[in-house]
Amino acid sequence: MIYEHEIPTGSKLYFGKSAKLKREIESVASGIFEKENFEEIVTPFLSYHQHGSIAEKELIRVADSDNHVLSLRADSTMDVVRLMSKRLGRSINQDRWFYIQPVFKFPSFEVNQIGAEFVGATSLAFGVDISSQIFQNFSLSPLLQICNINIPNIIASKYDLDIGIFERGEIQNLFSLGVPWLDKLIKVKDSQQLDEVIEEAPEDIKEELVSMREMGKMIDYKRVVFSPLYYAKMRYYDGLFFRFIEKNLTLGLGGNYECDGVKSAGFALYTDAIIDTILKK
Repeated sequence: MIYEHEIPTGSKLYFGKSAKLKREIESVASGIFEKENFEEIVTPFLSYHQHGSIAEKELIRVADSDNHVLSLRADSTMDVVRLMSKRLGRSINQDRWFYIQPVFKFPSFEVNQIGAEFVGATSLAFGVDISSQIFQNFSLSPLLQICNINIPNIIASKYDLDIGIFERGEIQNLFSLGVPWLDKLIKVKDSQQLDEVIEEAPEDIKEELVSMREMGKMIDYKRVVFSPLYYAKMRYYDGLFFRFIEKNLTLGLGGNYECDGVKSAGFALYTDAIIDTILKK
């Protein structure tokens, strides 16, 4: 039996203190984005193109009047870039966009996000900087992980491994390969350890590790670790990406990607996780 006051599992209800905090976080974020010359965009709740960026099993599907398949917005990034390049790009000369809106995933999960896309950019430093400004306004300093999705992909191909080892975080299995530079890579956390592996790694891996090191030099943030073997389950990230974490919660995620031939960079902060973190403090 479903009672009148019940809400679906995974849906969000804000009231009192949490509702006020949600509004404050979104207000602070929008102010920072505007200061950094970002324009706001609110994309449609329904989309024809979500299957290109999100796994099919995560989509909530409906149909339009002509019986074409639609999906509830499960991701904002690709919709923003497509709308800019295909629909609005000719009339608007703007490449920095931010959004404050929820996404929805099967069967009934609602995730409130604050995010931004820098169309044509390749540096992720802007995402780290804006995220840290927002966190500072609420006395938060989550751990920043710098990652590179190409590294797990190269290693899986080089040693004929199942990429699931990285998806599941079972990287201890790599020790069984008996590869000295890889044993060191598994233990990398700081820039000194990263430099040591760069000296020994094969050229294809070395190039990706150097890009991580350069990103580390470009950002101004104290709590940083390098996680070269962390694998993000984002279908469109194709190189460097970062993650902000506090204990077991992911507060933000950003990365490089390519859409319709345009290389871009973007990130999203997870409002619900930020609220939970603040309230627990």
